[in-house]
Amino acid sequence: YPRQHALETQLSEFNLTVIEAMLGAYTKVLFVRDPFQRLISTFMQGTGSSSSFSSFVQDILDSGQHNASVTWKPLVSLCRPCLVQYDYVVMFGFLRQELGHLLQRAGLLADSLLPEFTDTQVQWTYSWLSEQMFSELSLQQKKQLSHFYRWDLSAFPFSSSFLSD
Repeated sequence: YPRQHALETQLSEFNLTVIEAMLGAYTKVLFVRDPFQRLISTFMQGTGSSSSFSSFVQDILDSGQHNASVTWKPLVSLCRPCLVQYDYVVMFGFLRQELGHLLQRAGLLADSLLPEFTDTQVQWTYSWLSEQMFSELSLQQKKQLSHFYRWDLSAFPFSSSFLSD
């Protein structure tokens, strides 16, 4: 699509006609990850000043969705999957398979272009870590987190998420 904007320009800054033309001109790919795993990853990277996972979660719940950081804000509010017709939704845990498919669809040799992914190998670690972190939370925090991410949980197939219960 002809460049009429700087790289930092938000899509919402264009009028509806230009937005529709731009979205129609690109292949749209959305990368998604279980919201609870996103929280764990953010906590493990030291984002925030909380000393425990439970207090980190409480800080997020207290701040609300409108003040949420992009690192833990619900995906639905960031990428608007109900408004944008994504061509592909790629889930963490299946990157190698799905990106290989994408590259083949684009006519590229997938094996020569794809780096080694570790997302499938670390899934068991995240399962164990999720279980440990989830057990630190109170029942009220678990319910509030499920409510906080309710739209993500209904929009994407996170059936094994601890928040799906």
